Amino acid sequence: MQKQQRLLREIAKIAQSPPKGSIIGPENTPYYKGTFNLEILIPENYPFSPPSIKFLTKVYHPNIDDSGRICLDLIKMPPKGNWKPTIGLEGLLIAIKMLLENPNPDDPLMMEIAEEFKNNKSEFERKARTCTEDYAIQ
Repeated sequence: MQKQQRLLREIAKIAQSPPKGSIIGPENTPYYKGTFNLEILIPENYPFSPPSIKFLTKVYHPNIDDSGRICLDLIKMPPKGNWKPTIGLEGLLIAIKMLLENPNPDDPLMMEIAEEFKNNKSEFERKARTCTEDYAIQ
């Protein structure tokens, strides 16, 4: 019951004031104007365990693999991750938006994309923009 009440409060808060750009590609990135769908699975023991979040929309990004899995410390339990019950869904959506804005090539899921991001950023941006246009712009 407590889990349901918390989830209802969090969803109401997000619906009332959605985090800007959390699913819409952020400005000044190759993801701009894209709409990225996410799958969010809430575990039975939420908020003590993080939700499982993955992209359903294809994204060309060093920290997001072809299956949509996201390499982000906040969605992992300690000691490998930094999940805390106080983070909540809104905090995770903001963190995912920030990851789109600032890829972390030093902790990649996609090694080749990370190397391209580090060594040929203009080519990375071109491919990410093309992928966004092909898969995330209606």
